[in-house]
Amino acid sequence: MDKKEFRFVYENISKMSAVANQPMNLFSMTRIAMTLGPGLGFLLYLHSTTLNMRPDIVDRPHRIKDTSYTELRDNYDFIIVGGGSAGTVLANRLSENPSWSVLLLESGADEMSLSDLPLLFPALQMTPLDWQYKTEPGERYCKAMVEGRCNWPRGKVLGGSSVLNAMLYVRGNKKDYDRWAEIGNIGWSYNEVLPYFLKSEDMRIPQYKNDIYHSTGGYLSVEHYRYNSPLADWWLDAIKEAGYPERDINGASQSGFMLSQGTLRDGLRCSTAKAFIRPVHNRSNLHVSLHSNVEKVLINEKNEAYGVEFKKFGIKKTVYNDREVILSAGALGSPHLLMLCKFLPVYI
Repeated sequence: MDKKEFRFVYENISKMSAVANQPMNLFSMTRIAMTLGPGLGFLLYLHSTTLNMRPDIVDRPHRIKDTSYTELRDNYDFIIVGGGSAGTVLANRLSENPSWSVLLLESGADEMSLSDLPLLFPALQMTPLDWQYKTEPGERYCKAMVEGRCNWPRGKVLGGSSVLNAMLYVRGNKKDYDRWAEIGNIGWSYNEVLPYFLKSEDMRIPQYKNDIYHSTGGYLSVEHYRYNSPLADWWLDAIKEAGYPERDINGASQSGFMLSQGTLRDGLRCSTAKAFIRPVHNRSNLHVSLHSNVEKVLINEKNEAYGVEFKKFGIKKTVYNDREVILSAGALGSPHLLMLCKFLPVYI
């Protein structure tokens, strides 16, 4: 079965589940698996098995409810475009204020239970959970790739690329943040952003729990991977013999060697959707609209955003904001939407 057939099947499964607002039953999943190719059939069978054998992975009680077209309001205080690694966090934090209404718009669906399994992360790329971007051909990169183009995985799913990535937990380098502050970005120095890393983090690696660079009790859990190749331990032993210390890459010095920290919970992937959205799924002031592709940000004569236009299952909808439109559609999606905006010239 080729990619177009896979996309057709997946999108129709997603649509049926969204309309019914409930997961498909085991019989339907098994029937589909038996009629498709062995690769996809295996994945669907594995998904069905997970539904029955590991309800903790499926996590039905806390899955976000897709806000239907008819349930969407005309106005919200905040409209967040993109439910990825940033948008999910913003939706959680802003909806903490019960006086504010928040709409989170995501082009993709909710993540599948299979995405929780760390070993399967490469299989999620180049699927309908991925925007399937490719780089342009160049002379200095991707020379071993077909047509000289690399895949550029970007999550088209609630949780964004945190659903597709390898779950490595690595904060930005201290010098980068300090440089941003030096060139005029107030509040972005390392010492100023560190409290927000700590606020979000639930460190579960024993030796780091009481470290000043880590914290517990936040939404995003951090662990060591449950499995490491023996080569990792041999490598660290060799490093120590060569005189280099094993250190915390998210600690005081960010150059060195260590066993990787991961955004994991009990050995499973902890995406930002799982971390920040599922715990607050019952907030009445938070609406999450899946399968909602934003096509335009509305700009008034003062160059202020006052709403967005999007399509949900092919039906166009316009929603207005009373406070802000927040673009968190990724490094490619956000600039794309800005390029579609019609800004008026500003004369000084």
